[in-house]
Amino acid sequence: MTSVAAMGGFMVRRRAARLRKSVKLAANVSMPPASFRHPVVLVCGDGLDGLFGTIPAQRLTLRVTHQGCYVRVPTLDQLPNVTERILALRPGWGAQLSVMFMINPAAHSDAAVLAGRLQTFRHQVALAGRLGASLPLMLVSYFHGSQGETPWFCWVDGQPNPRVRDAGACVGMADWLQQPSDSSSRMMRMQAGVQLNNATAWLHDRVLPYFNTPADNGDRDWTVSWALKRVPALPQTVQGNLWERWLLGKVALVDARPAVAKAKLPFPDPLLSLIPLRAQRTHVQRAGIIAAWMFGVAGAVALVSSAWQNALLLRQVSDDLRRYALLLKTDPQAQRTALRTHEAETVLRETAHRLETYYRQGEPLALGLGLYRGGLLREPVEAALSSQASPGAMPGQAPEPLRLDSLSLFSPGSAQLKPDSTKVLVKALVGLKAQPGWLIVIAGHTDATGDAMQNLRLSRARAAAVHEWMLHVGGLPGSCFAVQGFGASQPIASNDTEAGRAANRRVDIRLVPEVGACASSTTATDTQPSVAFRDVHF
Repeated sequence: MTSVAAMGGFMVRRRAARLRKSVKLAANVSMPPASFRHPVVLVCGDGLDGLFGTIPAQRLTLRVTHQGCYVRVPTLDQLPNVTERILALRPGWGAQLSVMFMINPAAHSDAAVLAGRLQTFRHQVALAGRLGASLPLMLVSYFHGSQGETPWFCWVDGQPNPRVRDAGACVGMADWLQQPSDSSSRMMRMQAGVQLNNATAWLHDRVLPYFNTPADNGDRDWTVSWALKRVPALPQTVQGNLWERWLLGKVALVDARPAVAKAKLPFPDPLLSLIPLRAQRTHVQRAGIIAAWMFGVAGAVALVSSAWQNALLLRQVSDDLRRYALLLKTDPQAQRTALRTHEAETVLRETAHRLETYYRQGEPLALGLGLYRGGLLREPVEAALSSQASPGAMPGQAPEPLRLDSLSLFSPGSAQLKPDSTKVLVKALVGLKAQPGWLIVIAGHTDATGDAMQNLRLSRARAAAVHEWMLHVGGLPGSCFAVQGFGASQPIASNDTEAGRAANRRVDIRLVPEVGACASSTTATDTQPSVAFRDVHF
């Protein structure tokens, strides 16, 4: 089964390729330019020679008028290939293409063959429509009439009564019948009306049911326009045709007029204005549409980003306000470092400065687009900063920090106090004069020699060793101390010289005001110092 299916697919593709190659323009025929903006009608069905003349088989020919362009499709199964060929040569014609199917009831003698031909046409139009063309459909039929007037009778959008198009005018059937003032002309029009009714009845009976029902595969809506025209003679008329048999059965009449082999049929130029054309967009219009879509997408992304950034700003400032308020309400006896409250206050002051800048100079685009809400945060931040005094605002001035040389306290690379360091530490302890409200901050520093992380750990260890000695010898409570290690991040001299490196190897002891620090009620059992963490850059 697989091999049979593969063979079938190969034969279908081979046949399609052969059909594409066989679709060629006739000699001395050229297509209109790409700027041609009138309807382009693919004509197929009966009586093609009556419209275009005798053309070699498998050749396309064109007829271009002021109203549009007609393209002869030799056979029904070539309709998709002709559509594909035209779209390849003129890609901008997809909205201009339509199909005109000619039906000559006098050219068929077998009803089953005609039904199969209609089904084939439906299928081929569905295939052609998948190539990207709209392909509005118009059914056109010619029937024998007198030598008198030859207007077009057309039905559009499901109208029950036809409209008559003649010499640029379009009137209703009743008005057309009453227009002539002389009786002979009116009689000729009445006769044409009777013939029209017969032809319309035949089309409703044998043709239109195939197009008034939806396609089985749902490819398209089969609402079509159709038109009739009387002509003096029809080509390709066969004896005992379906039209003669239908007339004989309905009205007991037979059309005995002989067929004309080379009868000429008129092109339906007055009907081309009925073909719906989609609006053709120029390159500039298409570029404008793409630009509009891109602008819309970019605008939506900008709005989402602005909303997100504003939400982050609100959450950040709200969290900072809550943190600052919580630190101010905490029991002073539980505050063992001034850095937490001071850091929270610093963050709020930076936020207040940023919000004030946005207020005076305008918010950045990332927060703008009408979504900025920072103006609602200015007053709460300023109120929080002005309602409480910072611990750093305590009366009194802290003394200058005591600076101890590390070499006088420790051996190189060691955090173990030397035996002869006691004299230096006692002198430092006496100079501190600790009191309630002041925090003793012990900070270790190193030079830039060696590994930065190892220097950081060494500086912290040396500060902790000094704290441990003062805690036991000085008899001060643990709430009086904070220990810090900065490594080589805060030099006071150049590390390029030995003297500078010696000066950078130090332990600094300073007093920092903090509410509740070193309180008299604190017991000596609280021996763990506060360790302050800061951002240290190496």
